[in-house]
Amino acid sequence: MKTVIQTKDAPAAIGTYSQAVKVGGEAGGSTVYVSGQIGLDPTTMQMAEGIEAQTHRVFRNLAAVADAAGLGLHDAVRMTVYLTDLAHFARVNEIMAQYVREPFPARAAVGVAGLPRGALVEIDAILHAG
Repeated sequence: MKTVIQTKDAPAAIGTYSQAVKVGGEAGGSTVYVSGQIGLDPTTMQMAEGIEAQTHRVFRNLAAVADAAGLGLHDAVRMTVYLTDLAHFARVNEIMAQYVREPFPARAAVGVAGLPRGALVEIDAILHAG
């Protein structure tokens, strides 16, 4: 079974995607695939200023979607970090440590030429419970 997860506490999906999709059931647990989040404030739909503010906003957005699915960032098993400047990786890593705890999720970090709305960072996640 596939269930769409949506919350007003994270930026609304603009386009042909969902904020997250939950698959599975109680017996075997469930997995939630969270779409990439950028540093948009869900209330104003304005981008946070700078890498630190954007990264905090990204993790708050991810947490809001996880919460809407009945999970938390502690349930993350995989994250992918997309950065327009890999020089920001160390700072993003420090901020990430404020939102996730051990055992940390598996992760990849990718340098990209650009992100939607001129974002400096985007992060997606896979959460699992069960």
